[in-house]
Amino acid sequence: MAAGLPEPEPLRVLIDALRGLPGVGVRTARRMAYHLLQHDPDGALRLGDALRDAVGGLCHCERCNSFSQTPVCATCENPDRDPSVLCVVETPADQNMIEASHGYQGLYYVLMGRLAPLEGVGPDQVRFAPLRDRVRDGTVREVILATNFTAEGETTAYYLAEMLRECGVKVTRLARGVPSGSELEYVDAGTIAWALMERRPG
Repeated sequence: MAAGLPEPEPLRVLIDALRGLPGVGVRTARRMAYHLLQHDPDGALRLGDALRDAVGGLCHCERCNSFSQTPVCATCENPDRDPSVLCVVETPADQNMIEASHGYQGLYYVLMGRLAPLEGVGPDQVRFAPLRDRVRDGTVREVILATNFTAEGETTAYYLAEMLRECGVKVTRLARGVPSGSELEYVDAGTIAWALMERRPG
C-alpha cells in the first residue's frame, strides 16, 4: 500500500492523542482531527480548554472517590441520602447510570477501575483499602456490588465480597436477568441461565 502524505508533527500528535480514547482507532482519530481543524477550529479550542479545565479543576471526593470540584462531593454531602447503604461501582459513568434510574437513595464508592490480573491490575491499583476503611466505620450496613458483568467485573465482585464480609456487613450483588419488555427468543442463553438461577417468587 502506498504511504500517505507525511503529516505535520502537531497533526500527528493530535491524532495520537485522539487514539487514546476508548474505541477510537487511527482512521477515526484522523477523521476527528481533520474535522476539528478544517471545519470547527473554534470547537477544537473549546475542547482543549474544557479538557484543561476538567483536568485542573476536578479532584477525587474524599468519601466516594468519584470526580468532584470540592473535597467532598454534593452526593456524599446530601443529608437525604441513606449512609447505611453503599453501592460500589467501577466508574463515574456507572454511578451516573444508577442515579438515572431514580431507584437508589444510598451513597457510593467508585473504584475507578476493576481487577484485571492479566493486565497487572491488582487490589492496590484499584484502591480497595479506602473502601474497607469506610465500611469499618460502623455506619454502613449493606454494600451493593454493582460492578459490570464482565470477567473482570465478576472477579472484582468476588474479591470485594470476600473482603467486605470480614467487616461484618451485608453484601449483595446487582441481580441479573431477562430485560423488561424483551422476548425470550431474542435473549442470549447466558442471560437466561442467570435469570433461572436468580429467579424469585411469582
